Amino acid sequence: MNWEKIKSLIKLALEEDIGPGDITANATIPKSLEAKAFILAKEEGLICGLEVARAVFKTVDSKIIFKKLVEDGEKVRAGKKIAEIYGNARKILMAERTALNFLQRLSGIATLTAKFVKRVKPYKSKILDTRKTTPGLRILEKYAVRVGGGKNHRFGLWDGILIKGNHIDLVGLREAVKKAKKPGKKVEVEARNLKEVKEALEAGADIIMLENMDLKTIKEGVKLIGKKALIEASGGVNLDNVREIAKTGVDWISIGRLTHSVKSLDMSLRIKTN
Repeated sequence: MNWEKIKSLIKLALEEDIGPGDITANATIPKSLEAKAFILAKEEGLICGLEVARAVFKTVDSKIIFKKLVEDGEKVRAGKKIAEIYGNARKILMAERTALNFLQRLSGIATLTAKFVKRVKPYKSKILDTRKTTPGLRILEKYAVRVGGGKNHRFGLWDGILIKGNHIDLVGLREAVKKAKKPGKKVEVEARNLKEVKEALEAGADIIMLENMDLKTIKEGVKLIGKKALIEASGGVNLDNVREIAKTGVDWISIGRLTHSVKSLDMSLRIKTN
C-alpha cells in the first residue's frame, strides 16, 4: 500500500476529530498518567486495518506501544482482544476514535467480502469490488476487499477502459470500442441488454459486463459470449443470489455493496491505569 498517502489520510482524520485539542481528556486526565488499553471485537468477523490503527496511535504519540494480538485476515469471535496499547492515557484517548473508525470499517468490508467469496465456491467466479468507495478511502477499502479474499476492479478512471452506458449513449457502442482499442489495453463494455452484448462482441470487446440483468438473461448472455470474451456480472448482486449468478459461468461478479453499503464491525477500546 502507498503509506505516504495513508499517512496523509490519517493526519486529515485526526485533525477532523481532535481539532485544537481534546478538551475533555485535558481537563480530567493527569498529563503524565500512563495507561494500558486493548481493542475488543464485539462481534464475529474478519479483522482488517491493524497497521492503519497502529499508525494512528503512532501519529498522535510515537512513544505509544501498539501490540497486535491477531493478524489482518484472521477471523475472530465476539469478545476477542485484537490489540493492546501502552502509553500516555491522554494520547491514547485522542487516537481512540480515529483508530477505531478505520479498523471497524475496513474489518466490515473484509468480513462482507469473505461472505460473498464463500458463497461462490466452488465455482470459477471471482468477487470484485467497484469504484463505489468512500471518497479518499479507496486505497484502504480496496485493500480490505483483498483481505476478505476478493479482487480489485480498476482503481480509477486512469487504469482500465470501461465503456459504460453513458459513453454508449453519447457516441454509440461500436464507435466507443473502436476509439478505445489500443495495443496492450483491454476494453470492457457494459452491456445493458442482449443486443448490446452482440454489438460488443462484434466490435471486439475483450470483457463484457452483463449489467443489471436477471438470471435468465445472464445465462443467455453467457451462452452468447462463450469463450470470445471475459464475462462480468454486475448490478443487484446480494448474498441470496450471488451463488446462482456464479453457477451461470461468469468469470467475475462485481459488487458495489462491498464498500458502499457495508456495516462496520463493532469494536471498542477499554483502558485502565498501567
